[in-house]
Amino acid sequence: MTVRYGIVGLGRMGKRHAENLALRVPGAALVAACSPVAEELAYARDTLQVSGLHERYEDLLARKDVDAVFIVTPNALHPENIVAALRAGKHVFCEKPLGMDVKSCEMVEAEAAKHPRQKAMIGYVRRFDESYEDAYRRVADGQIGTPFLVRAQTTDQNDPSGFFVRFAPQSGGIFVDMSVHDTDLVRWLLGAPKALRVFATGTIAVHEGLRACGDIDNGIAIVEFAGGKSAVIYASRTMPHGHETTTEVIGTTGRLMVGRGGNRNRVEIADASGIRTETTPTFYERFADAFLREAMYFTDCVAHDRTPALTLHDATEATRIAVALRTSLVERRVVDIA
Repeated sequence: MTVRYGIVGLGRMGKRHAENLALRVPGAALVAACSPVAEELAYARDTLQVSGLHERYEDLLARKDVDAVFIVTPNALHPENIVAALRAGKHVFCEKPLGMDVKSCEMVEAEAAKHPRQKAMIGYVRRFDESYEDAYRRVADGQIGTPFLVRAQTTDQNDPSGFFVRFAPQSGGIFVDMSVHDTDLVRWLLGAPKALRVFATGTIAVHEGLRACGDIDNGIAIVEFAGGKSAVIYASRTMPHGHETTTEVIGTTGRLMVGRGGNRNRVEIADASGIRTETTPTFYERFADAFLREAMYFTDCVAHDRTPALTLHDATEATRIAVALRTSLVERRVVDIA
């Protein structure tokens, strides 16, 4: 079975997903694209040879030749976009987060329950990275005993253009927009325990423009889970050298690390300046293979009527923790999670 996709949103990440669906995912065909931006539709037509071009989302959803939609729209639009697709009879893949508040996430979960034959998944791409998959299997197999602490950090290269500063008022803040990857990851690695309470703090180290919307460019979070498990999360948008995603899982008989150092490859350079390696420039280069494997996995679930292991409830819980961290940051207090 060929899964016929329509993609919604062709910005920075949308283009990446569109290229995978059009060119690299076996069993997938990109038949339609939707964007209010003329240049983005021209890209889909001229570069990817997509013939079904739409400015209005409802027109894409009305197409009989679209089996599933890939949603890569601004964060705040995700819940309504997912619900509309489900009601139109489409399978749905949506970039993270599921929503910017818990109520909207739970609303999407409730709607999806009314459409049990349709697949719905949120793009927490690290679960599809080979190194993280290997770490997950080793933890699940008991190779480090019982895991009780995860230290995770996501640090992006500083962008002096101010792109994310302009995006910040709609992003939900650094913990919802950025650290939500880590909140999902730590739950996954710790066996999906219930989050009990959180504390977050941070600073504006570089980008003063964030102050207007109450955001920060460097943040630290502590999450306490049931069963004596914890996580420490660090997020930064100001690293000068490149992107790093690093995770350490500590168990009762050992520990494991994923992504130490953020090396771009295994090349080591030695010259008059010393000995060094190059760093991965952005998150996409780090997880390019995982983004492809993620799309292949979802396509396989649709084609063979399999329920994705990454559930909407997982996505809700990632948002629940991230929103609590945002509240803790703004209100400068420990936040209990109901």
